[in-house]
Amino acid sequence: MKKLAISKNVRISPFKAREVARLIQGRPAVEALDMLSLIPRKAARLIEKTLKSAIANAENAEPGKDSSVRPVDRSLLIVKEAVIGEGPTLKRFLPKARGSAGRIRKRTSHIRIAVTDQE
Repeated sequence: MKKLAISKNVRISPFKAREVARLIQGRPAVEALDMLSLIPRKAARLIEKTLKSAIANAENAEPGKDSSVRPVDRSLLIVKEAVIGEGPTLKRFLPKARGSAGRIRKRTSHIRIAVTDQE
């Protein structure tokens, strides 16, 4: 069973967030949470929040039309994928010398984490 969590329009550059996301892919979810809590970066906090949401989605799965859906113990979960997509860019201008303007691009990201209990 695969469960998903998505955070959209997060104010961090996707390039910076991808460095942290690569570290947790393929690891057990509990180990990935421990690892993220020790990494001193803003991206680690944002990815940790999304990973906690994905774990909660798996633990609190409700059986719907598909009767095979069942809640899962968090120790069995593995981070199947941690994908950082590029979100919309906020464009700003900063005054420069002699009346010109310099462009500033404030990048955003979409964080998508999938956990599964199968390998």
